[in-house]
Order: sequence, then structure tokens, then C-alpha cells
Amino acid sequence: MKEKVIILGAGESGTGSAILAMMKGYDVFVSDRGTIKDKYRADLDAYAIKYEEGEHSIEKLLKADLIIKSPGIAGDKWPVNELIKAGKKIISEIEFAGKYTKAKKICITGSNGKTTTTNLIYDILKRNGLNVALAGNIGISFARQVATGNYEYYVIELSSFQLDGMYEFKADIAVLMNITPDHLDRYGNTFQEYINSKFRVINNQTSDDYLIYWADDPVILKELSIRSYEVQLMPFSEHKIKGMAGYIENNDLNLSIHNKTERIMTIYDLALKGRHNTYNSMAAAIAGKILNIRKEIIRESLTYFQGVEHRLETVIAVHGINFINDSKATNVNSSWYALECMTNKVVWIAGGVDKGNDYSELHGLAKERIKAIVCLGKENNKLIDAFKGIVPTIVETMSMPEAVKSAYYLASTGDTVLLSPACASFDLFDNYEDRGRKFKEAVRNL
Repeated sequence: MKEKVIILGAGESGTGSAILAMMKGYDVFVSDRGTIKDKYRADLDAYAIKYEEGEHSIEKLLKADLIIKSPGIAGDKWPVNELIKAGKKIISEIEFAGKYTKAKKICITGSNGKTTTTNLIYDILKRNGLNVALAGNIGISFARQVATGNYEYYVIELSSFQLDGMYEFKADIAVLMNITPDHLDRYGNTFQEYINSKFRVINNQTSDDYLIYWADDPVILKELSIRSYEVQLMPFSEHKIKGMAGYIENNDLNLSIHNKTERIMTIYDLALKGRHNTYNSMAAAIAGKILNIRKEIIRESLTYFQGVEHRLETVIAVHGINFINDSKATNVNSSWYALECMTNKVVWIAGGVDKGNDYSELHGLAKERIKAIVCLGKENNKLIDAFKGIVPTIVETMSMPEAVKSAYYLASTGDTVLLSPACASFDLFDNYEDRGRKFKEAVRNL
């Protein structure tokens, strides 16, 4: 009798898991409480996978031998809590797909910078001619690519929600960019629980594996000091400190790996500007060097990389006012990096679903750089209260065209209108991509 696998959620992660499970001979059923998108319904039909939508039939779910939970479904909410009580084994798509590939896995996580770093590492490996796929919390799901491809390397972006459902999965190279408060609403408003989730990226790593991490992050340093691990440490810093695998000296990016120190390039030639992008570039360069990729290839990638959509993406200038799309900034720390990059006065479009944000760390930059805030969300009181008396002008809007027009009228020639919300998008938009696309459309319609 076939083992019964039930998948909760029929988005990219869930559908990819369903396809892989079907191809591996499981009895597969998909349950989605919402409406399944047409493209995913077509995929399920093409593989003759049974599914339900608009509900979770608990009596069907309780018959599962294994449950694969999509990352967007909270672990403490119904029906997951009911399934846990019943003793059901619940894992993530990443855990499931990892069992069916022998490829090398480079896994990137962190509160900020993980998407850019993931894309940079993928670009380096691709330029070197390796058989590599980009997966995880970005693009095509890991499970779908394991099911339908035959890759030798996977570069996988991992959110904390994906890490939560991983138990036996092992990264060959783990990258931990930073840890700042985010998604605390999913972790009982307990920062340590979120930290623990991020550190799952080193689970099961051995002395043959690597951890690349930002050595200037006090949270990471503290956790490493109290945890036991066998993995080889590859720290990076903007300072030349003993033991660093990557560091900046005299504005040069240097690597010191496998007892060999070499200059890679000047930071002025990096395609991606800003201090945070220097960290992203260092982490990617270290990963490339661990895989014995020549420095010429690494330098080429870091020089010509095109950047990530919705991450500090220049849209256009309208009458001398620059518009920048940083819709992917869904937490305060990410918006801090965006504001820190700005050299002109800023009209800041912010707001959305607050995840337990503390805006106080933005106060210094706000006094120095922000001339007006345009709130874009259904509930803006916390944002307004945080910057009242700090930023002279704060207005509320309820749609992207309204927000863009308000920002345009508040800005002057030479200013920057920055969409960097510091919040999730689900009150007014499908996701951060939808928010970013609507921003660009509204700007072009001015």
C-alpha cells in the first residue's frame, strides 16, 4: 500500500512538493484553504493529483502518513495544531526534496540580504559553467526542480518558515547574513525563537561543510559562542581581523581561504552599491572560492551583476525626482539599509502589515534624510506615532496610485521617492512583488 502524503497549500512550494511526491510513488492529496491559482490547478491536473480548495477536510488530513506544510501556513494555527496533537509528522518542502537529490546545496538565510546574496552566488556558479539551479524562497520551488531537473548544485534561499520544517536536511555550504527582529508575530513575539529558527541552517553540518557568516553581527557571534558545532567557520567583516575569510582593506575586497589570501577587486567596482551590498558581495565571493571558482569569474560576476527586482531598483526619474522600488524591504532593518544608501532628501513610502516592528532604529536616519512620509496601509497609527515630531510631514494613503502621486507632489527636484515599506504587503497587495510592480506602474503613469 502506498504511503499517503498530504500537502497543505497549493502555491509554488506545495505544488512542487506534490509533483515530486507523485513521481516518487506516493499517494498524494493537496489541501488548500483558499482558491488555487489557475497555473497550479493546471499543474495538479496534468499529474492527476487529487486536491481540494476552499477548505481543509480534517478527516482526510488525519489519514496522512506524512504532511508537507507550505511555509506560509503558521505552525500554531488550525489545522496544523490539530495534526500535531494527532502525532502527525509535518515537514517542509525543503526537507522532503532534500531526500531525493545528491547535489551540493548552498543555503542562504538571514533577516536581510539573502535574496541578493542568493542571486549573486547563483550568478557566480552559472558564469563558471556549473550545472546549477536557483531554488527555495525564490523562483521555482526546490521540490519541482528536483522532480523535473538533474542539477549538480542548488543555490537555495531559505526563510525562517522553511527552516522550521527541516530536520534531516543538510547544507553543504550555509550562509547566515544577519539576524535582526522580523516575523516576531510568528514566533510568539520572542526574538530568541526567531534566532533559533535561523540557526537551523547549520543543522546536521559536519567538519566537511562550511558556514559563511557576518562577523560584525552581535546576535550571530553570541549564538556561536554558546552553541556546539563541527562546521568550518568562514566569517566576513568590513574590517581586517584575524581569522576572517573575507574583509575590506584599503577599499579592496580580500579573501583568505584555504591558507591563501588574495585581493579580488576594489569595492568601487562592485555592481551593487551600499555597505550592505558589500557584505552580500563578500559572502557570495567566499562561497565561490570555497567551490574553487577562479577569482576572475568572481570579479566578473560582482562587477556586472544586474541586481534583484524590487530591491533598491531604480525605476525612472520624473522632472528630476528619482523613484526607487525597494518593495522587498519587509522589515525595519531592511529599510534602514535602504535609507542609509540615500544621498539626497527622501520622500519615504512605508507601511503595510506590521510584524512587531520597532521603528526607533530609523529615527537617526529619519531626522537626517527623510523630508516626508507617505503611509500606505490599512492601519498606519503605529508608523505615524513612531515618526511624529521627527519627520515634519506625514500623510496617509490607501492605494499605490494615491501614494505615488502624494510622494511626487511632496518631493522637489533632486529628491528621491523611496518605496521601502518595512512591513509585509498583505493588507493591500498579493505580495511584495505585486506591491513593487504596482509602484512601477504608478510611477510610469505620472
